[in-house]
Formats: sequence, structure tokens, C-alpha cells
Amino acid sequence: MSPTVDLCWEVGHLEEVGKNRARVRSVAAGGGGINVARHVVRFGGRATAVHTAGGEVGLRLNRLLDEEGVDHVAVGIGGDTREALVLFEAGPRRSYHVVPPGPRLDEREARRCLDVLERAAAGCPYVVASGSLPGGLPDDFYGAVARRVEGAGSRLVLDTSGPALRGALAHGVFLLRCNRTEAESLADRPVIGFDDAEALNERLLSTGAAEVAVTTLGALGALCSTGRGHTELYAPPLPGEPLSDAGAGDSMVAALVTGLIAGEDPVGACALGVATAAAAMLTPSTESFDVDVARSLRPLVRTRLRTGARHRGA
Repeated sequence: MSPTVDLCWEVGHLEEVGKNRARVRSVAAGGGGINVARHVVRFGGRATAVHTAGGEVGLRLNRLLDEEGVDHVAVGIGGDTREALVLFEAGPRRSYHVVPPGPRLDEREARRCLDVLERAAAGCPYVVASGSLPGGLPDDFYGAVARRVEGAGSRLVLDTSGPALRGALAHGVFLLRCNRTEAESLADRPVIGFDDAEALNERLLSTGAAEVAVTTLGALGALCSTGRGHTELYAPPLPGEPLSDAGAGDSMVAALVTGLIAGEDPVGACALGVATAAAAMLTPSTESFDVDVARSLRPLVRTRLRTGARHRGA
């Protein structure tokens, strides 16, 4: 709903005085849903990105997606699509991701987005709703998305934050992914380890907010919870130096959905997601992970069913 054109620049060291000379590493279409679609295709799947586009930057966004070969459907809006800056400091090998607020949408534009999404979802087993909501939309907008996706016969995978996340819980989704920050906002307390994640996931399942709940725990890994129980997934050892976690969440969701489409159960699909998130940590800024590295890390993801977990049956 609020995509970007991502500009990635590289400097040697940031200097406080004088000019910082930079080289352009990349210019690419960005935003949660677009990134997920791109990565699903890189895994060999098929995906269509549905996104808003407005103004000159919106035209550039469409052109970049066309040049990249990402299948997409643009919904024209009156406001200007935003640009985001990723600055990679090569000396200390640090990344800074600077994202301005996106354009505001009105009620008519919101309805058009839902109509276009519903048509695009027909015949697709999964729809991923990813990223923040632009201004002007109600907090329960993703609840409306869930209803449209359900009506189209698809399953919704949701990856969002803040009021948009809370607003979607009343309707319920097939799969909900939360990172540690998002989990803490729902739990209203720190989420540090698997015990904390289990308490939150159990609540999400028991209230009908999600059929599958995945809470990621940074370098520790993730907890995948279904009606069969709670499974710990431990992040694999990295074969190199971590450079940035900017694209890890979108990469994980893409791999997870790829696994589900291939017929894996949620835990197996989540294991591929954890491995892919680790691979994404090896690339600076939001640059794409190495698919071969992600697949090589998959066997290194250890899993453990929590013995104290309450099983609800199949």
C-alpha cells in the first residue's frame, strides 16, 4: 500500500564536516509486498505485486518493475510515491535505512485498491499483505483485505506493524508474522525468548487472530505455532559477517510462502524462512540474498517441539 523507490548509496566513512562522496549501488522498486513478490520469483515461484503508484516517482517505480521483469498491477493514486534512502558505510560496514512517510490515500483510492486486489487474488492460493499503511486509511484496513482475500478463495499472510497490525486481528488471517518489536507491541511487555513468544502465539491462536503464528526472535531464530503445537527454530550459523537486517523480514516471508506453495507444512516452510533471513543478513542494505546460500543454510536450522505446548489436534 505504500511502496518506495529504494536508492542505495555507498560511502567509505561518513564525515561530519564537508561533503560525503557517494557511489550509487542500486536503484530498485521497494516496499514489503514488492520485495516478497521479487523473492518468490527468485525461488522459482510465480507472484504478482499489487501496489499503489503516484506522481513521477510512481512512474519510475512502474518502469523499474517492468525492467526487472516483476509481474505487477499498479493502482494509480493522487499523491506521490515515496523514495527511501539506504546508505551503506563501507569502512565500518554499517547500513542506514531512511524512510519518509508515504502519501495519504482517500476513501475512493482505498476502495479501488481493494477491488484491484480482489481481482488479482482470484486463483492464487496465497496473498501476502506486507508493510505499513499510508495515511488516510483506517487501522482495520487489513481486516477489509482479509475479507476480500477470503472471498477470492485465497489465504492471507500478514506482515505489518503498529495500529494496522492490531486492527487486523479482529477478523483473523491464515498466517501472521511478527518480529520482536511487533510482538512486544501486542504483548505489552518484552519478548526476549521462546517462552515469551509462546505466550503471545498461544493468545493469537486461541483468539482466532491467526491459524499460524510466527514470531521471529532475531539472532535466536523463530517460534512457529499451529494447532499442533509450538516449534522452536534456531537460526543457523552465518558463513560470513552480518551486514544488515533491513531485508531479512521480507526475505523470510517470501521463503515461507514459497515453502507453503511447494506443499511443506508451516514448520518446514518456516525453516526455509529462517534460513533465508540468515542469508539476507549477509548482504548490505536491502540487496537480494543469495538463493543458493539460503538453500544451503536450510539443513542447518535446528527445530524442537516445545514439550510443554498444548496441542489442539490436527
